[in-house]
Amino acid sequence: MEQRQLGRTGLRVSRLGLGTLTWGRDTDEHEAAEQLKVFVDAGGTLVDTADVYADGGAEYLLSRLTDGLVPRSELVIATKAGALPGSRRPDASRGHLLNALDASLRRLNTDHVDLWQVHAHDPATPTEETLHALDLAVASGRARYVGVCQYSGWQLAKSAARQHAVPGRTPLASVQLEYSLLQRGIEREALPAALDAGVGLLACSPLGRGVLTGKYRHGVPPESRGAAPHPAGSAQPYLGEASRRIVDALATAADGLASTPLKVALAWVRDRPGVSATLLGARTSAQLQSSLSVEALTLPGEIRAALDDVSAPVHRYPDQGWTEL
Repeated sequence: MEQRQLGRTGLRVSRLGLGTLTWGRDTDEHEAAEQLKVFVDAGGTLVDTADVYADGGAEYLLSRLTDGLVPRSELVIATKAGALPGSRRPDASRGHLLNALDASLRRLNTDHVDLWQVHAHDPATPTEETLHALDLAVASGRARYVGVCQYSGWQLAKSAARQHAVPGRTPLASVQLEYSLLQRGIEREALPAALDAGVGLLACSPLGRGVLTGKYRHGVPPESRGAAPHPAGSAQPYLGEASRRIVDALATAADGLASTPLKVALAWVRDRPGVSATLLGARTSAQLQSSLSVEALTLPGEIRAALDDVSAPVHRYPDQGWTEL
C-alpha cells in the first residue's frame, strides 16, 4: 500500500487507515484482531482511535492486539482527546487534554502516540491554551505529531497560523474531517485552509456513513448503520433525493468499470487533492477486506469528472456544530 506524507511533516502514513469507532462496542476482540491482521497484511500502518470510543475500550483493545498480534513499531497509532461522553460540548482545555492523553497512554500501554488529535474545537477554551497542550505533549515525548478534528476553515487557519508564527511551536500535521461524494462541504473553506497551511487531511466516513455502498437504494436494512441506535455517524442525513441521484450515478460508474460502488467511492476520496489518508470503518474483517481491495482501482479521468459534476456541493453558509468521529 502506498505511504504518503502527512501534511508537511516527515510522518508517513498508509493512504488507507483503519478506524476503530466500533471496537469494543459492535466489534469484539476476535473480530478486531482479524481486522488488524487483514489491514497490516495489506500494507496498512495508520490506525485511528479515540479516548471516547467505547469509553476507552477501543484503545484498550488495540493495546491487547499490539501486545501479541502486531508489533507496536509497525503501526502509526493516532488517538484523540477533547470529546466528553454523552455531551455535545467538547473540552479542549489544557488540563482535560493532558489528563486524557495520560489515560490514553495507559490504555494503549505505550509511552507515546504517533499522532494526537483534538477531537473538536472548544469555543469555551482559548485557542492558545488548546495549542499549548499540543506543544506540551510533543515536548514531553508523549506525542510525536499533533492534529485537530472537525475544525472549520477559519478555526484551522487560525490554529495553523499560530503554530507557524512562533519558533519552536509544533505545527499541525493533520485535520480529520468527514469527506465523501455525499459530503463535500469541506471544499468550501476547510480543505483550502488545510492545503494552504500544509496540513494533511484524514478523510473519515468516505462511504457517506454506508450510503455509498448502495445498500440503502431500496430501503434501510435492519442490520445497517441507518437502523442502528447509536446517533453518531447516523446515515439518515444522506437518505434523501439528492443523495439518491449521486448513489445512482455511482452505481452506473461502478457497472461501467466492472467494479462496485464501494470501491469507486473510496477511490474518489483517496485520490482527492490534499487527502493524506482515507479512514476505513468496518464491523467485520470481510467488510474491511472488501474496502482494502480498492487499492487495485484507479478511476479514469472521465469517470472522476462525471462524479465530480453530479456531487458538486451547493455553496451555502457552512452548517454549525460537530459530530463524533
